[in-house]
Amino acid sequence: MSTTTNKIEIIKATTSKISSVDFNHLNFGEVFTDHLFECNFKNGEWQNPVVKPYAPILMDPSSKVFHYGQAIFEGMKAYKDANDDIWLFRPDENFKRFNNSAKRMAMPEVPEAIFMDGLNELLKIDQEWIQKGNGSSMYIRPFMIATGAGVVANPSDEYKFMILLSPAQSYYAGEVKVIVAEHYSRAANGGIGAAKAAGNYAAQFYPTNLANKEGFQQVIWTDDATHTKLEEAGTMNVFFRINDTLLTAPVSERILDGITRKSLIEMAEKEGLKVEVRSVLVSELVEAAQNGALKEIFGAGTAAVVSVIKGFSYQDVYYEMSPIENSYASLLKEKLTSLQNKLSEDPFGWTVKV
Repeated sequence: MSTTTNKIEIIKATTSKISSVDFNHLNFGEVFTDHLFECNFKNGEWQNPVVKPYAPILMDPSSKVFHYGQAIFEGMKAYKDANDDIWLFRPDENFKRFNNSAKRMAMPEVPEAIFMDGLNELLKIDQEWIQKGNGSSMYIRPFMIATGAGVVANPSDEYKFMILLSPAQSYYAGEVKVIVAEHYSRAANGGIGAAKAAGNYAAQFYPTNLANKEGFQQVIWTDDATHTKLEEAGTMNVFFRINDTLLTAPVSERILDGITRKSLIEMAEKEGLKVEVRSVLVSELVEAAQNGALKEIFGAGTAAVVSVIKGFSYQDVYYEMSPIENSYASLLKEKLTSLQNKLSEDPFGWTVKV
């Protein structure tokens, strides 16, 4: 059945696979809903958008995404409250960052009406997939790839913008130990570190695999020039608590402007915590670990919200932190997830009803 709503064509799936999904045992990012959103860019303009059944896509083998890596994405979430209303968390920030990534990768910007209207329509159609309760959410993956054919090394003239939905449970990564990078870098000045470009994440896999072989789950990336400044942890922004001060690196060409990161900074300040946004040196971290001033390290991102790091290794020396009561990580995660799930007030105006 095909209909049109707000200039978006709607093609409903003939059957739903929702009855086959065990919502109590979801592996993050592996199960997808019945529908997806798609809009193509061709002949210099965006074509007619459509919500249609989730299915594989057919592409030319010479599509430029395969050869020159023009691919970007976002990560965001929707939540369902006790009244079955659906809420997004700071979607304007995701939309803005998506188009910043597009510009950096020489891709066309997606109009707000296509991005937001398409997302809202898709969420309404697959709303039964959004589970209620703190810890349950719908992970949203907007992405764009270059679909123009040909292996000439120039930007594509055709693109595909899509949005996928994946139901998610509370993300628990288990015990996380990290290595502080001494050679590999996530990004460099003048590069694409501030964009959510697919290649950024592919480049992390090899050094992360090396860390895994040594018994560590992630890498804390350092600056490319001197490897003396702490920047991100795995695919997340990273925070350090030294004594009672929360530290995190400023965003830059090398560091992603994380939406969870900026939200946690605002929440921490509202709670009266001391926050410093500045370069954090590896030597500062080691010294604080040695003298007992280092209390916490945690990553911040959309999937896990907050991921506690138990210890780190640097120059073959491992430093483990003792468990701490009333941790900043626990406080901020509880505050933010309660706000996202509409279990508490939103004094910041971050939640947007679908």
